[in-house]
Amino acid sequence: MGILRAFNGQAKQEPKRGGIRATLFVYAMEGLENMAFISNAVSLVTYFYGYMNFSLTKSANTLTNFMGTSFLVALFGGLISDTYLSRFKTCVLFGCIELLGYAALTVQAHFHQLRPPPCQGLAISQTTQCQAADRGQAAILFTGLYLVGFGTSGVKAALPSLGADQFDERDSKRSSFFNWFLLSFTVGAIIGVTFIVWISTNQGWDWAFGLCTAAVLVSIMVLSMGKSLYRNNVPKGSPLLSIIQVFVVAIRNRKLPQPGIEDELHEVARVHNEILPRTEQFRFLDRAAIKHSSNNGSTSINLRPWRICTVTQVEETKIIIRMLPIILSTVFMNTCLAQLQTFTVQQSTTMNTHVLGIKMPGSSIPVIPLVFMFIFIPIYDCVFVPIARKITGIPTGIRYLQRIGVGLVLSAISMAVAGIVETRRKSVAREHGMVDSLQPLPMNVLWLGYQYSIFGLADMFTFVGLIQFFYEESSAGMKSLGTAISWCSSAFGYYLSSVVVDVVNKVSGGWLDNNNLNRDKLDYFYWLLAGMSVVNFGVYLVCASWYRYKKVEVIYKEKNHAEGKQVEMLNAV
Repeated sequence: MGILRAFNGQAKQEPKRGGIRATLFVYAMEGLENMAFISNAVSLVTYFYGYMNFSLTKSANTLTNFMGTSFLVALFGGLISDTYLSRFKTCVLFGCIELLGYAALTVQAHFHQLRPPPCQGLAISQTTQCQAADRGQAAILFTGLYLVGFGTSGVKAALPSLGADQFDERDSKRSSFFNWFLLSFTVGAIIGVTFIVWISTNQGWDWAFGLCTAAVLVSIMVLSMGKSLYRNNVPKGSPLLSIIQVFVVAIRNRKLPQPGIEDELHEVARVHNEILPRTEQFRFLDRAAIKHSSNNGSTSINLRPWRICTVTQVEETKIIIRMLPIILSTVFMNTCLAQLQTFTVQQSTTMNTHVLGIKMPGSSIPVIPLVFMFIFIPIYDCVFVPIARKITGIPTGIRYLQRIGVGLVLSAISMAVAGIVETRRKSVAREHGMVDSLQPLPMNVLWLGYQYSIFGLADMFTFVGLIQFFYEESSAGMKSLGTAISWCSSAFGYYLSSVVVDVVNKVSGGWLDNNNLNRDKLDYFYWLLAGMSVVNFGVYLVCASWYRYKKVEVIYKEKNHAEGKQVEMLNAV
């Protein structure tokens, strides 16, 4: 009896894994890490232009390439998380890599010998005479930048999945997790674009990069504090390899007749307790799961992975294929976001930045949409979702693809408003004879808040919609990869941004080719983006209507202690 009581006491002391308590550490890391990342995303153009003596166009393209790489390499982080490491270990490992990147940038910003001579006091037309960074200085800059990008990519791939894993699939709190994850993202971004940007403007970039280094270090420590509370995924092999196997076996069996009934296909109980039933789309891939029959009519199964696949493997591959048009049709929205992050900061440097008697750095302009998101996210989760749930019967209120579509419409409106505001800004410059002046225009910087606020609401819908869509629709063995794919929309958007700027400059004869925004045709560029956003939304509607949500058969295992038997139940989700 004493031993039994001791055992029971030990069991009671063991912390319960998962739930809201575990996600608090995830929220903390997201807020701190994003505080560092977003503060640089909105202000590095100023650092490149004013401290590394890059041209305006090169500064914008360097930032967008850095941002694009940061999001694209998330695919690598997702594969590492699903294949080799748990999501927790992935976050810690890549967080340490990001830490090294910020440390390198801090060192370069602190020692002036590692940067080109300052280029100040020259007229706009003379800025091309500034001494550019030499190879060694550029190498330090890009090493630090891309260590940050590589590190944050792994965190972005694994951290949302780590948080969502803490809730059961049928738990309504999992849907709310993504909204509150966005809120922590937003809080960190608000601090980044205000406090960190103020530090970089008034105290120096070495202080700003140093604070980013400290923030990432603390975020790693905080996440590690919750280790005993996490439900950790157990990697079961490469999802990418599984997808390749399906294509290889399907091509090998291409001469076999198309399977007519599901009994002709191979399936086994999955290690993830999840079975995906056969769907009708991409039926040519079903040949990868065909059971081979011998001459006497008996069915033989060669279980080698490069000879036959399960139906679930085939359906996992189909899911990825179905997702691709969705991700591609949301790329252009992120191209628009990239333009706002670069050109809006440059617009602000030509305007009156005093707000309520306080000088507002141009890089802090994104605080306006972030404040809107900070206000509306709780309203969306606590008011809109419960009301919509009663009407539609959908746990998330509206479906993921509907939420993404609302964001795409708002992004098109934002670009149109940006064109109107830029037209107004240039007219003020002409009216006051300040086209070539370095003095701020008599137009308040809050005018830029209109376009940014609308885009903030668009991001609130699309950002969470994409992450939740790819997490929920991915199979159990590729959740991190699915989350990483959602970030590819941002990556391709930033890469496309650089291409769009270069192509528009060549085709238009130089709309954005000057270092003087008052002479550029930025308003025409915004109108062009608005029109392309409308076309992109039409493409998205076609892709979304074609998509079929996955259906799952989950294996629940219960042990009957009275009879000593194990009972398995299949439940369609």
